[in-house]
Amino acid sequence: MARARSRGAQLVRLFDAAPQPLYIVDADYAIVFCNLACRRWLGPVADELPGRRCAYHSRADAAGPDALAAELCPPPDAFTGELRSGVICHAEGEQLRRRRARFFRVSDGPRWIALAVIVDAEDLPDGAGGQPPAENAEPSESERLHEQLRVYRRTYFRRFALDRLAGGSPAMKRARTQATLAAESRWSVAVIGPAGAGRQQLAKTIHFGFEPDRAGRLIPLDCSVLGGDLINSTVTALAAAPPADTPGRGTLLLNGAETIPPEVQADLAKVLFDRAFPLRVIATCASRLVEMARRGEFHEALALGLSTIEIELPPLAARREDIPLLAQLLLEDVNASGARQVGGFSAEAMDLLAGYAWPGNADELAAAVAEAHQNADGAQILARHLPSRIHLAFEAAARPRRRESTIQLDEYLARIERELIERAMRQAKGNKTKAARLLGLNRPRLYRRLLQLGLIEPE
Repeated sequence: MARARSRGAQLVRLFDAAPQPLYIVDADYAIVFCNLACRRWLGPVADELPGRRCAYHSRADAAGPDALAAELCPPPDAFTGELRSGVICHAEGEQLRRRRARFFRVSDGPRWIALAVIVDAEDLPDGAGGQPPAENAEPSESERLHEQLRVYRRTYFRRFALDRLAGGSPAMKRARTQATLAAESRWSVAVIGPAGAGRQQLAKTIHFGFEPDRAGRLIPLDCSVLGGDLINSTVTALAAAPPADTPGRGTLLLNGAETIPPEVQADLAKVLFDRAFPLRVIATCASRLVEMARRGEFHEALALGLSTIEIELPPLAARREDIPLLAQLLLEDVNASGARQVGGFSAEAMDLLAGYAWPGNADELAAAVAEAHQNADGAQILARHLPSRIHLAFEAAARPRRRESTIQLDEYLARIERELIERAMRQAKGNKTKAARLLGLNRPRLYRRLLQLGLIEPE
């Protein structure tokens, strides 16, 4: 026993003498050792790393040693032995520093027991883009998406959690700009979009804004469930409440505002906007309230009052270019909360995700990613791990239903009649009496049909 401890101490001294940072992750994804060079590289917080679980994610809400452990987590392919080198990113203040790293898997027979990570002594130069070493020159699509998420979340999470607004489509860029403006103001906001697009999440994000501690209460009312009288009485009570009962700035959240009963809309407009209402108002709705008002389907004053800022969240199928980044984000969120670590999606799996219609929008994508993560048996989600409904939709699209052509009976019969009359006239060599006899008609009737079909000029 003493000899084993002595050898362990000698090994620690050997590792500490190495000029390059080195750390070891065990089979439970916990960091169990950092050498002296690694502790110097990471700073005093490195002393708190041993025992911390490192998960493959880029969530910006992690802090301190937990955030550092996530930064140091190697790609899941490294744990399976498929990836021998990559890039480790470490944030220092506002700067994201990158270093090349090599991964060495320690196995006990068929079972791996640890992963040793040796990090280069120098940072990659600015503009290197986190390129891996020469033996793994091209980063995978999952690694590129992981890096994009780091940049995205560091940029936007400092303000507030805009997870469901991930993506580079024009619609998402516009929504992020509008959400920033809304969070900085006290104006009323209408968040518009289909079910599952993340309307309530965005409303909560705007409420908490830049100063969550000073945001005050969030008071949600489900307008599709509550009756008109209850909505009206609740809002009236909030308007009459003394300041002590509404600490902070506070927000009234009207979920499903388009379902507010017509008989109380005028009264609500007066309570909310004709005088000082103590709370900011955010409404979520499936359609633009202003357009509903133009069609006479909603009270105009209430629609205008609720829609000072409008943020539209389009269906996921209308911004398919955002699906890869959003899917990677949702996958890493599952990594952060579970024991199993998955690096990304195969090209075939991502093609299936991008081609699906997503009637349930981002909520359905989140459920599909969670199910695929559970089904995965390796470091990557393959097509066979995706839910069966996605495969069935792909197969149905590959074999579209044949369009049924309608039969116009009158036109069809007219064509047949014309063909038979022309054949009889040719056989009778133009003799109408003989042709009529061949067709079983009298001559006057045949003559009328010849005129009607344009086969002869009037005699």
